[in-house]
Amino acid sequence: MSDLPQPSRRQVLQLLAGMPLLPLAGSAALLGGCALARQSDATHVATSFSGMAAPSLENPAAMATNTVGSQMHVHFSDGATRSFRLAYQPFFLTGQYVPDGNGGTILAGGYVDIRNRPIIDRSVHGKERQCFSDGPDGSSLLSVPGAKVKGVNGNTVFAVVQFEYTTRDQLGAQTDKNNAYGTLPSPIAVLTLDQDPATGKLSLVKYHNVDTSQAHGLWITCGASLSPWNTHLSSEEYEPDAQFIEDAPFFKTFSRNLYGDEGRANPYHYGHLPEVTVHADGTGSVTKHYCLGRISHELVQVMPDQRTVLMGDDYTNGGLFLFIADRAADLSAGKLYVAKLDPGFSLDPAAPGAKLRWIRLGHARSDEIEKLADTLKPSDIMTVTKSEPAEPGFMKIYADGIANWVKLKPGMEKAAAFLETHRYANLVGASMGFTKLEGTTVNISDKVAYSALQNIQTSMVRNHPAWRASVNITVDKAVNAGGIFAHDLRGGQRDTDGNAMDSEWIPVRTRALLIGEDMAADALGNLANPDKIANPDNLKFSETMRTLFIGEDSSSHVNNFLWAYNVDTRQLSRLMSVPAGAESTGLHAVDSINGWTYIMSNFQHPGDWSDKLHGKVKAQLDPLIKANYGDRFSAAIGYLTAEPVQPSLMKKTSA
Repeated sequence: MSDLPQPSRRQVLQLLAGMPLLPLAGSAALLGGCALARQSDATHVATSFSGMAAPSLENPAAMATNTVGSQMHVHFSDGATRSFRLAYQPFFLTGQYVPDGNGGTILAGGYVDIRNRPIIDRSVHGKERQCFSDGPDGSSLLSVPGAKVKGVNGNTVFAVVQFEYTTRDQLGAQTDKNNAYGTLPSPIAVLTLDQDPATGKLSLVKYHNVDTSQAHGLWITCGASLSPWNTHLSSEEYEPDAQFIEDAPFFKTFSRNLYGDEGRANPYHYGHLPEVTVHADGTGSVTKHYCLGRISHELVQVMPDQRTVLMGDDYTNGGLFLFIADRAADLSAGKLYVAKLDPGFSLDPAAPGAKLRWIRLGHARSDEIEKLADTLKPSDIMTVTKSEPAEPGFMKIYADGIANWVKLKPGMEKAAAFLETHRYANLVGASMGFTKLEGTTVNISDKVAYSALQNIQTSMVRNHPAWRASVNITVDKAVNAGGIFAHDLRGGQRDTDGNAMDSEWIPVRTRALLIGEDMAADALGNLANPDKIANPDNLKFSETMRTLFIGEDSSSHVNNFLWAYNVDTRQLSRLMSVPAGAESTGLHAVDSINGWTYIMSNFQHPGDWSDKLHGKVKAQLDPLIKANYGDRFSAAIGYLTAEPVQPSLMKKTSA
């Protein structure tokens, strides 16, 4: 180390204007005596990352767990650079028993019914046990004024974690079948974390299951975001198709698991936006909003006005949706819009892209749509058939890649807009042609939003049966690896009827930012270039780091990755590899909580094998993953940590 005076930890924090770019954790010993010498007036100017190589079968253990070999570099105005080795720290694995805050324990990721009673896996006689999830997904990290929870010695911090689904029951595991998707009501947990003020380390103190009974239970909760008013905005993905619910036996199983009655659950109660409020005692409550459209909600982003909500739609023949609330920090009423693209859609990042116009679908209050959901049958709203009818008045559309013929019932526009949103958006001429438009996030400084297209295929590809030229979303060849699109945001916009849109955060143009690259299988089995993104899903942007974080849900990479993309330097860095067959989920970039920065990350369904993708690695990796993750029933919830590199590796460039 230099013989210059060493600043204290507190001085380092002050240098970074209260936002140290350090997800510092792991243990205090790792952090001792690591402050980089520099002049006291030096300020943070940039953050960069050095990526890691993708793991290979030369080290199969690295492919069978979360592997981190990347570094973060914090650059200062005096030319100094402080570097940190990144690592991964889980809070727990699902299926473990963790503290409930009352002196007892609770099953992490455990499923409960509408009366909060454990749901039991009885698929294998003699091995009955409570069902638990291998699919943790959206998470938020936050603090609450006045929080006080027994057992916290430092700062009280909360994480909200939702569990999307479980892949298989015990019988399914024996037969290697994925047989449990969509059959269980999704739990959401509030974690009380003890934040060490000196190191930023987070330790689990209490796990609380949120009571979802007032929201009719929850369905396939996928991505999530933190609202500007400090609540957790959840999602209900792949809304059950009410028009053909009899063709969905898994929904009957869901209803039986939730209510004890396979006919009790109403499909119109699912496919909406749940909002979780965390209370000062470490408990939480949920409100489901029914006025943001019944779509395949993946991950929404609320803009800084606290009214404008951009929504992903994880669906084939999906759309880009927008909601403008009547009041700030209140999603209980507002106007719903869907995008119509002008010509110009392109996968070329150098192309200007396509102009976006907005069709107003309607205005509604959440309570009035919930009442419609309670009282209307699908046939009350519209007539839908999958074969061409002889009678006139039907419009042919594609829903989830399947041809539908649709006729709206008179006077049912509002009900259709908010309960049959996909079909109604087709009827009014929206550009319903995206495939799996997933996570969204916003770069506030540049006034740009980002959306992940997990796949660019089927309904987007010219002459595919589900493609329509009129929607202006067309590529000549599929890119199964998907890509990320940027949306320029502006105010002063009008909808297609000429009415003013009351927001300064309206997407006006969409353009390609990063596109994956399909390829023939390499020696490991990758079907997309491992040094580029593939099948992006979770997106989060850090204003302080000027970095877009990208989590993959890939059917193209043998191991999925967590990436960092600097929007100024355009450098793409691989930060972490998750276990083979797993999906990178739960991404949340937190610029500052009590002066510490965190990158939250989960993964789900390790060892969920695809013969096409994993045929070359399964035999070697399957026993390792089973040993690491409870016979493939468990998955991890956690965050990235940072350990300072050795002093000899710290560099100071000329000012």
